[in-house]
Amino acid sequence: MAGPSLRPHVHWAQRHRELYLRVELSDVQNPDIAITDNVLHFRAQGHGAKGDNIYEFQIEFLEPVEPKPVCRVTQRQLNITVQKKESNWWERLTKQEKRPLFLAPDFDRWLDESDAEMELKEKEEEKINKMKIESRVPKDPFKHLKKGYLIMYNLVQFLGFSWIFVNMTVRLFILGKDSFYDTFHTIADMMYFCQTLAAMEIMNSLIGLVRSPLIPAVVQIFGRNFILFVVLGSLEEMQSKPVVFFIFYFWSIIELFRYPYYMLSCIGIEWKPLTWLRYTAWIPLYPLGGLAEAVCIVQSIPIFSETGKFSLGLPNPLNVTIQFSFLLQIYLIALFLGVFVNFRHLYKQRKHHLGPKKRKMK
Repeated sequence: MAGPSLRPHVHWAQRHRELYLRVELSDVQNPDIAITDNVLHFRAQGHGAKGDNIYEFQIEFLEPVEPKPVCRVTQRQLNITVQKKESNWWERLTKQEKRPLFLAPDFDRWLDESDAEMELKEKEEEKINKMKIESRVPKDPFKHLKKGYLIMYNLVQFLGFSWIFVNMTVRLFILGKDSFYDTFHTIADMMYFCQTLAAMEIMNSLIGLVRSPLIPAVVQIFGRNFILFVVLGSLEEMQSKPVVFFIFYFWSIIELFRYPYYMLSCIGIEWKPLTWLRYTAWIPLYPLGGLAEAVCIVQSIPIFSETGKFSLGLPNPLNVTIQFSFLLQIYLIALFLGVFVNFRHLYKQRKHHLGPKKRKMK
């Protein structure tokens, strides 16, 4: 049979609008806190003065309070904040004149009435000053137009890459490996559209429509468009290579999470599973996409060497030809540097959005 429940030590303080209760319990489990008929009911499992046990207490407040207390649990204690229904100063906490033995003032937060009034006045002055500063900041007359443009841009890109991903996936299930060889002829038009439109991301960053850094955007968009338009678009021999399938597939999967995340951010919505995918899916996909692009470059070098396409012949007396295939070898090094730049940028973003934060329990 369980032993009788015990009362924990409770310390209290007040302001004109709030009451603060600090319950001296550590390792609190299953706290049950409610206010009914102006009485606070508390019950919880925790470690207090009498060891690990069930502790409970009731407090009938001197004056009416709001029935929704806010609770914050830490490892060492439990803090309860209660809102007063009227802003005034109480002469005591409880309706009964005699103070309960388990209740004591919280001298860490205690203020007398004059000090509390001064604190309240300072907060109100700070709020007024903040409103004055905000009123001086000129409002952007094009704010809603910019937001609408960004929502539409991200929506169009999401739909475009979704079409690519779904089309390639369906063809893969139906045709199997045969779908690898005609990916370019089936998907290229939509990929041309999406990657051409993606150049707007550089403009968005330049004119301050978005806070994204410019260099990672330039690296990614230039790298993709170089592969798409220069390497694949100009060489028919490359268009039937299986590597095209993997390049397009990795690109589209990444964008399936990126564009909806940005679209929802424009309207102030954060969906945690999508945020996690946005800042986690790139970890395997970016290296795989970079590897597929590198394979594409390596496979194209012999073709460019044989055809001499895009090679630059210098006039006499130098009579020297700069082979485009040689430039591709240099670009291959730059490709891995670009992957590193984007990887580092995305790692910082992931740490910012998904890093450890102080947890609050209510």
